[in-house]
Amino acid sequence: MAAFTSLPDLALRTVGGSVVAASDESFAGKENLIRPGRPGFQAGTFGGKGQVYDGWETRRRREPGHDWAIARLGMPGVVHGVVIDTAWFTGNYPPHASVDATAADGHPSPAELERAAWTEIVPRTALRGDAEHHVPVTDPRRYTHVRLNAYPDGGIARLRVHGEARPDLSVYDGLGLDLAALQNGGLVTACSDEFYSAPNNVIAPGLARHQAEGWETARRRDGGNDWLVIRLAGRGVVRLAEIDTTNLVFNAPAAVALTGLTTGGRDGREIGLLPRTRLQPDTPHRFRLPPAEPVTHVRVDIYPDGGLARVRLHGHLA
Repeated sequence: MAAFTSLPDLALRTVGGSVVAASDESFAGKENLIRPGRPGFQAGTFGGKGQVYDGWETRRRREPGHDWAIARLGMPGVVHGVVIDTAWFTGNYPPHASVDATAADGHPSPAELERAAWTEIVPRTALRGDAEHHVPVTDPRRYTHVRLNAYPDGGIARLRVHGEARPDLSVYDGLGLDLAALQNGGLVTACSDEFYSAPNNVIAPGLARHQAEGWETARRRDGGNDWLVIRLAGRGVVRLAEIDTTNLVFNAPAAVALTGLTTGGRDGREIGLLPRTRLQPDTPHRFRLPPAEPVTHVRVDIYPDGGLARVRLHGHLA
């Protein structure tokens, strides 16, 4: 699996992504492209449009051209790689696909997006049926929308757009925000263990619906403790920490500690934000933090191991 897949999916429906337009969706809806989870399939399941597919499928083209679908990224950002998944499409997948991207201000309509200036970030690439295609992207620019092109027609189950969020934080001028949030540009840059689930889950939007939607480590047997490091949306002052163990009933940590890191400064000092503090299982915790200097990263130590549903670090950009 490509390294870029460890980065968040910027287009995922659960982070605010949307497929806003498509040239055609006669057999299966465009919205399926950005659904979370693996595509499903049940043979012999027919509806009014034929076999039901968990993906996007267009009609057979009888004229020149190709099909396309435009997705608004739930988290605008820099794309590091794309996954084009043709799962379950065997005799009806496109032989080739490409991906374009654009950066659009405000809230453009589908018609305005069709007239936008698009940049090719994934060149025309050969596809196989029932397979994931991992394509790295080297373009360093920030984008808000992507366009998936299918040549000439057919079905694609999922489009994953992995990268780093680069939102417009100017809307928060003079206001507080969650400095750790994935959608604000936060990112987990280091982690001691991710045996059961990915660490970036703890800064994802919304509430965790079940255990797997948080971060959970293996059981430690060495006397140490687990931890992760969150790169904040920007250098800022953290004043309120939310540590949520919801759904972690028998595997919550016994305690947590928070340490600010000034890695963007000259000395790279550590600044204590929250001393080792007891946690309860299946509970949202809120801790007011004393005034401290701005930091660029926060290390979250859990003792000794276990899981967290969410971590929120509210404060102000410096």
